[in-house]
Amino acid sequence: MKQEKESLNVAIQGVSGSFHEIAAIEYFRGQEISVIPCDTFADLFRILTVGKADYGLAAFENSVAGSILPNYELLRRSQLPVTGEICLRVIQNLVALPGQQLSDITEIHSHPMALQQCSVFIDEMRQRGVRIVEAVDTALSARIISEEKHYGSGAIASDSAAEMYSLSVLKREIEDDSLNYTRFLVISGRSRAGDNKETLSGADKAMVCFSLPHKVGSLSQVLSVLAFYQISLTRIQSMPIVGRPWEYMFHIDLIFNDYGRYRMALDAIRPLTERLETVGEFRRGLMPYETGKN
Repeated sequence: MKQEKESLNVAIQGVSGSFHEIAAIEYFRGQEISVIPCDTFADLFRILTVGKADYGLAAFENSVAGSILPNYELLRRSQLPVTGEICLRVIQNLVALPGQQLSDITEIHSHPMALQQCSVFIDEMRQRGVRIVEAVDTALSARIISEEKHYGSGAIASDSAAEMYSLSVLKREIEDDSLNYTRFLVISGRSRAGDNKETLSGADKAMVCFSLPHKVGSLSQVLSVLAFYQISLTRIQSMPIVGRPWEYMFHIDLIFNDYGRYRMALDAIRPLTERLETVGEFRRGLMPYETGKN
C-alpha cells in the first residue's frame, strides 16, 4: 500500500489569498501543507512556541518598504530557528466588488506594509479625498469587502485574493517599484536550543545576532574578522535592547561557501561580542529572477 505524505502545519500571518500563503505554497512545493492563518505576527510566533504548527512563515523585509522590525524581536525571544527563506515578487492591485470604477472608491483598506509599498498611488488617492484604512491583512481586507458587500471600498491585495473572493481588479501593479520583493523567513516550531541538525544540511547562509561592548571600533572589528574569513555580510539590522538604553542587538545575515570556514569565523568573533547566538543556518533563497520565475 502506498503511504500518504504527512501534511505539515504551516502558520502564516493573514488568510487565504495573502502573500504569506502564496509564499508558503511556493516554498513547500511538492509537500502537503495545512495553512494555519494568524491575525498578527505575535499570534504566529505564539502558535509555533506552543507546538501547534510545524513551521511558520513570516515576512521580514521588503525591497520598497524596508524591514518589519518587530519580527526580529519576536524571533529572538521565541528561541526558534530559521530553517529557510523565500523571496517573492509582490504585485499589488486595487480590488473591489465588480461593476465599479476607480472613481467609485471612497476608501481603501490594506496592511500597513502594502500601503507603504504603494505610497505614490496612495498619495494620489488621498488627494482625491479617498480614506486610507490600515488593516491586519491584505487578503482579509478583500474578503471582508466581498462578504459584507462594501460598495465604494477597495482593498490592496494579490491577484489570488481577487480571484478567491470574486473581486474585480480596478488597477493592476500599483506598487511604487516593479522590483518589489518581499523576503520571508521559514521558522521551525522546534527550539534552536542544542544541536538542530535540520538547520545544517546544505546550509550556505546564516543569521546570527549579538550585542557589543561600548568600545571604539567594536563593530568594525567584527566586520574585519568576517571579511578575513571571506564571509559575505548581506544584511545588518540593529534593534534596541529593552531595559538597556542606547544598547543594541545586531542581527546579521551571512553567506558562505565553506561551512567549516564560516564556523571558524564565528569562533573568531565570539570574544569580540556579547550574547552571540546562531538564529539559523539554511539554504539561501534565490530571487525570482535567479530562478526564472520573475
